[in-house]
Amino acid sequence: MCLPYGKWRRAMRRLSVLLVLFSLLAGCSSFGGGVPGDYRADGKASYYGKAHHGNRTASGERFDQNAMTAAHRTLPFGTRVRVTNLNNDRSVVVRINDRGPFSRGRIIDVSRKAAESLDMIRSGVVPVRVESLK
Repeated sequence: MCLPYGKWRRAMRRLSVLLVLFSLLAGCSSFGGGVPGDYRADGKASYYGKAHHGNRTASGERFDQNAMTAAHRTLPFGTRVRVTNLNNDRSVVVRINDRGPFSRGRIIDVSRKAAESLDMIRSGVVPVRVESLK
């Protein structure tokens, strides 16, 4: 079935308008991916350092083992969180700039600098509480 040129042109124009409107609406949709102001989780933390120093993180910046940064699976990049070592109550504030950890049972990977402040270098893995900051 063929449409006359005029009808075909009108149909394509309508389709184009619908596609533009759909694209605009899709761009406005939200997944609720903003920083949850009350995010809080308990689990295990590990750290990463020398072997990854200078490599690109998932956010695109270079990993600096001497910066106060961390990797989290779902929190948006740039989110600042307080990480508290539940063994000794030491805490640090880090900025999420990478994805991970991908080891079972771990909820965050911190940089070597943060791990030093948390006094977790020797043990490597410690129980922590992670809380988002507003």
